[in-house]
Amino acid sequence: MTSPSPPPVPSTNPPTTNTSTTGFVFPREYSFPPFFTRQPNPTTLHAQLVKWSSLVLSYCRHHRIFKLNISSSGITSSTSLPPTHADDLLDPTVPPPNTENHDALELFHNRKINRQLSLSDIRLVIDFLKTDGRAEYISKSAGDLSSTNGSGSDVGDIVWIYWRTPEEWASLLEAWVDETGQKGSVLTLYELTYGEGTRGTEFHGLDPELLQKALATLVKRGKAQIFGQEDSRGVKFF
Repeated sequence: MTSPSPPPVPSTNPPTTNTSTTGFVFPREYSFPPFFTRQPNPTTLHAQLVKWSSLVLSYCRHHRIFKLNISSSGITSSTSLPPTHADDLLDPTVPPPNTENHDALELFHNRKINRQLSLSDIRLVIDFLKTDGRAEYISKSAGDLSSTNGSGSDVGDIVWIYWRTPEEWASLLEAWVDETGQKGSVLTLYELTYGEGTRGTEFHGLDPELLQKALATLVKRGKAQIFGQEDSRGVKFF
């Protein structure tokens, strides 16, 4: 007569994945409490920053987040929405959003294990991303003393997250121009980011400011010319 098998020993390891309500799959490190504490050993800290940087880029790419607000009042993000047309401004039933802000706190705060990255450590991650050209602080406007970074510098709390750099967006635009035979044609910036002709491309819905950064790169390459007024700019591709 064989003896019954012993019950399985429960695992002490955290789950390998942590999926958010939006379908984003967090890496297994996100379930480890030490991941949210700055490591004192330089080698371990560098590895930690590499993983945090990868997480920030992946998270922002999944949600198409272009900017993060990392103020002490909370972490929010901006994703691009189509600008309101002039006719819509006369219709009180049509809202006039330019960006959609939503709480991006879950990126740095794992509520399941009650751990979060401190604001100073978030800035450390952003600075690490900056060294690789993947982040850029947006300078404060003149007279704005609201920054909470405590450094006394002219950087604010809003930062570009470049999961694609302006140069990479420029290359995508250039490839699309070649593939669709748009050389010599003139398109408005609205058509590029919200027109039917670009639907299905990665740059459809691109943040307007980031689009202009990408187009400025193409201008430097001699591949485009920008003209027109601020509210009706167009671009000609060469």
